[in-house]
Amino acid sequence: MSSDTLTAMTRKRYDRIAPLYDLMEALVERSRFSAWREQLWSHVRGERILEVGVGTGKNMPYYPPGAHVTAVDLSERMLERARRRAQKLGLKVELCPMDVQHLTFPDDTFDAAVATFVFCSVPDPVQGLRELGRVVQPDGDIWLLEHVRIDRPVIGTLMDVLNPIVVRIVGANINRRTVENVQRAGLEIVSVEDVSGDLVKLIHARPGRP
Repeated sequence: MSSDTLTAMTRKRYDRIAPLYDLMEALVERSRFSAWREQLWSHVRGERILEVGVGTGKNMPYYPPGAHVTAVDLSERMLERARRRAQKLGLKVELCPMDVQHLTFPDDTFDAAVATFVFCSVPDPVQGLRELGRVVQPDGDIWLLEHVRIDRPVIGTLMDVLNPIVVRIVGANINRRTVENVQRAGLEIVSVEDVSGDLVKLIHARPGRP
């Protein structure tokens, strides 16, 4: 199946679940995700920041004051909800429909890029990560909060077996090796922190080019 077909399927899937997305994650958002988001955003510096996969705007309460944030998402229906959240919070955010695999920004546009639980659903995650490396300045930062495949014999195999079912229902792959994908994309890994055992990682990377 071509990358374009997979991307179209991903867009359609997230358009479909957009009205229920916040409800689906309400419990885990309150109990864990919100604290992890706050932890990530406490590290983000720079005047021009890119958020990819903004979804319904769950990161917006943690945006650095005074920063110019550009936020993109593949799903227009997700962006509709993000726009409403930004308005409710009184934030000026530039919201754009865009595919992280093919960002339309010039090279070196941003001081930092952020993604939370995004690269589990990007059809070609390595290409998307390369795009982050391209649009972030050479001395800038890339911050990722991602769930990954647990590299243990039994649970890792189970995640592989269940993955097609999970993808069909919610669009997210549960067996992505995102740390390895960051390296494959040519980014320089600064640090990797376990925020929930071996399942959720906070990854700090840089573009890895002069």
